[in-house]
Amino acid sequence: MLQEESDLSLIIAQIVQKLKGSNLYAQLERQAWACLQRPEIKLESLKEDIKEFFKISGWEKKLQNAVYSELSVFPLPSHPAAPPEHLKEPLVYMRKAQGSWEKRILKSLNSMCTELSIPLARKRPVGEQKELLSKWNEMGTDEPDLSLFRPVYAPKDFLEVLINLRNPNYENGDSLSFRTHLGLIQVPLKVKDIPELKEFFVELGLTTGQLGIDDSTQVPPELFENEHVRIGQKVLAEQDGAAAQQYIRQGSPTALRADLWALILNISSQPEDILYYEQLKTNVIQHDLLVDSLIYKDVKLTASNDDYYFVFEDYLYQVLLCFSRDTSVLGHFAYNSASPPKSYIRGKLGLEEYAVFYPPNGVIPFHGFSMYVAPLCFLYHEPSKLYQIFREMYVRFFFRLHSISSHPSGIVSLCLLFETLLQTYLPQLFYHLREIGAQPLRISFKWMVRAFSGYLATDQLLLLWDRILGYNSLEILAVLAAAVFAFRAVNLMEVTSLAAAEAVLADLSTLKVMPLLQIFLFATVT
Repeated sequence: MLQEESDLSLIIAQIVQKLKGSNLYAQLERQAWACLQRPEIKLESLKEDIKEFFKISGWEKKLQNAVYSELSVFPLPSHPAAPPEHLKEPLVYMRKAQGSWEKRILKSLNSMCTELSIPLARKRPVGEQKELLSKWNEMGTDEPDLSLFRPVYAPKDFLEVLINLRNPNYENGDSLSFRTHLGLIQVPLKVKDIPELKEFFVELGLTTGQLGIDDSTQVPPELFENEHVRIGQKVLAEQDGAAAQQYIRQGSPTALRADLWALILNISSQPEDILYYEQLKTNVIQHDLLVDSLIYKDVKLTASNDDYYFVFEDYLYQVLLCFSRDTSVLGHFAYNSASPPKSYIRGKLGLEEYAVFYPPNGVIPFHGFSMYVAPLCFLYHEPSKLYQIFREMYVRFFFRLHSISSHPSGIVSLCLLFETLLQTYLPQLFYHLREIGAQPLRISFKWMVRAFSGYLATDQLLLLWDRILGYNSLEILAVLAAAVFAFRAVNLMEVTSLAAAEAVLADLSTLKVMPLLQIFLFATVT
């Protein structure tokens, strides 16, 4: 009991400390001073009167949303004596593996620098600055020569690292239960089984209305959709972030999705947010980074060739170039197992006072990174709002898909969950694919690491991301990957090679996400 109270006190203190540096704190202070001039505020009941003023004026709700938003990303409380790296990742071997992976990435980046004789960063000449500014809204028309640039790494490179991950404590005398796991991921992490998933995703049950199923043409819309829209409008009117998160578990109506996601992520476009985005844009105009070319290359290789997303090419450049300069993103490394790379001023290698984070946000883009942004372009057409939403989605969710950690939403746990579900509930299919050298994870990994962006039709992808936000978890990605294999099981049982299995699963664009998830969790598997 005392430990729980201590943990709660610690969380409260840390959230208060974080909010003190926010715009909201300054706004609340100004409002409190302003309300002191009001005649109904009495000195003898000052505290209660100010609380009542905040409640009536809507500021209490804004504060609640900010606190709820912080709690959504807040790391689980650890022992007070635990060192800071335990907040990042409690398991030592995971931290070491992440550190080794980062060294490989930096080696790749540095060798590219050396080969191409290109600096990590340079100030643009005035003429180049003016040209970039004039082309800011049509950067897609620019065709720089990127033939010599290559992605620093691709998902398949990252998968090989995860396959070789081992817990040194299990090297000798592995437990029998773990030895029976025949998948590629060989680390003993706790993942949910089907009964636990059913309990966690209870709102996806067969008896609960779902957008993505009950808004189909076969079902009269008045049975579910009209009522769901009405409730959604009420949630937005109340501006309650917690209610919006619960509501979106049943899917979001298309017309309300942009506002609901912004409410859940606690994003409201204030003048200072727009100004901050403009400052990032100025940094892009003034300085050229090596990672800019990696961003250009990635967009050209992925989104520009996608039937859904090629029209958003300019938006993607704007958002990703600004993202690379945003030092506020560094804050998420407090609870991310990764660490931001450092660069040193020439001739000062190893001297910390001459060290800077590179890129400034600490995130080196990889092949497919731009696909985290592309679906959001359907919802937000104002660049600064689009940018804020993506940044918040990244520091809450997407970073976990390309860093090595033991977190339940981390990519290692998702891979293990996917393999465990297949091996446990579709054993014949799992063993068949394994025997022909087509380990299922080699096919599904690219889906999960991109959160299915670029694989599902956009309307289905947004329904899936509704649930990621609603449950504040990425575990649904692993469940959907397993459900896709279950859906195509008959065809997969007939294949005799990895190439044939990949061909069966090459096109996911016709799949309906919600029926697949419901059937897999609540109808087929027992």
